[in-house]
Amino acid sequence: MTITADHSRPERAGILHLGLGSFHRAHQAVYTAAAHAASGGDWGIVGVASRSRTIVDAMHAQDLLYSVATIAPDSTSLSVPGVHTDAFVGAQQPERVVAQIADSGIRIVTLTVTENGYSYSAATQHLDLDDPVVRTDLDGGAPRSTIGQLARGLQSRAIAGGAPISILSCDNLSANGAHTEKLVREFLQALPGSEGADALTYLDGAVSFPSSMVDRIVPATTPELRARVSELLGTHDEIPVPAEPFTMWAIEDRFAGGRPAWEAGGAVFTDEVGRYEQMKVRLLNGTHSLIAYLGALHGVGTIPEAIGRDDIARAALAVLREEYEPSITVPSGVDIREYENQLFERWGNSALGHRTSQVGTDGSVKLRQRIPEPALQALARGEMPHLIALTVAGYLSCIAPLTGFDPGAHAAAMTDAARERLAPVAATARHGRDLARRVVAELQLFGDGLAGQDAFIDRVGELIDTIQRQGVGSAILDAVAASQTTSTSFTSAEELQP
Repeated sequence: MTITADHSRPERAGILHLGLGSFHRAHQAVYTAAAHAASGGDWGIVGVASRSRTIVDAMHAQDLLYSVATIAPDSTSLSVPGVHTDAFVGAQQPERVVAQIADSGIRIVTLTVTENGYSYSAATQHLDLDDPVVRTDLDGGAPRSTIGQLARGLQSRAIAGGAPISILSCDNLSANGAHTEKLVREFLQALPGSEGADALTYLDGAVSFPSSMVDRIVPATTPELRARVSELLGTHDEIPVPAEPFTMWAIEDRFAGGRPAWEAGGAVFTDEVGRYEQMKVRLLNGTHSLIAYLGALHGVGTIPEAIGRDDIARAALAVLREEYEPSITVPSGVDIREYENQLFERWGNSALGHRTSQVGTDGSVKLRQRIPEPALQALARGEMPHLIALTVAGYLSCIAPLTGFDPGAHAAAMTDAARERLAPVAATARHGRDLARRVVAELQLFGDGLAGQDAFIDRVGELIDTIQRQGVGSAILDAVAASQTTSTSFTSAEELQP
């Protein structure tokens, strides 16, 4: 028996996707399958994996098919999107990435390359011209950075006649469309002489960079899930993707070369993408990070186990309601209390088994997107964001523990590009305040805004010391109690139970 798509498959590709990981296969591909089932069209997807052949090889062995397992506490349902027309590894064929972007049949390039994949300086928010990969891409040859590939592909497309195209970022970056456009333009402007001039003119008239917000929890695939899915399918699927029932996609409707009918899958086309993004990045992602670090420090392996602890649930509710919610403008038509109730239901989905180590990974990049603005807003109101401070303290206790403190196996399993850089800082720090000062103020790991906030840095340091001397439970009690003393609207965690 073979895997069979849920519907007829597109004959030709109109989308090139960079970042062929689990999230894309459980999100954009699913919406595109719904669009094709509803309206047809040449909207097949060519998927480009960044470096690994694992998914690419498995997809080719399975006729470019795989299953999405939608996992609820009481049921598991399977779907087979069946919209990919090809797949390859970008690192092995960088020239092909450029050629595909230049191909007039491709009308949309979508990206899920993570925040790390955009080659920009976190301090300046501009293209990192000191990045050796970017420098090599600017010097010529087959580009290897995502921004270099986009710029060189658009440059080739302009030379070939310049059919309209849209570049659609699906990563957790503020104003991700405008941000991506800025970086591509900066790459073209950095080329010698007038080399990038034609491409810049082409961008002005035929290329759009709509922003989008994506949301779906997609844990890692486990051997147990693979076996379970293969049993349900009646055939082996090497690369099933587990996902929660909840899914959301908010998109600016600015597509230079047309688009699929993604609304058939539930996508929302709106001019309020920025509000959706703030709501998701702060309320969901920011709180998710806190849950992950506190859970890992408690010795808990999964997010459902972590949010099942009363102390972590109270901390999550406090940061969500008192520190993140005041920093956002709720999108039109969204019931914020219903959204928050859904968040707690999603985090509590015990059948999903989302691991604290996975959510806590790459915090040096993720937290920079999530915490500075709401923390600075609270400080400007004269309020200390105790739970955001606890998030930073939890992160540093997991990734850069002081000498003599063991954060446990779940923290050790978190990967982070900053871990190596932070290790000697933690090894020589005298106490939590010293560590917080050196990381937040001197290294400016979370941006220059928080670097000058001495009271916040001291609070982070106090909570690090509490975690590492008295335990994470004491730090949670301290932060939640301090939050309640400055809040008149704090509500009990029980109010958010379904």
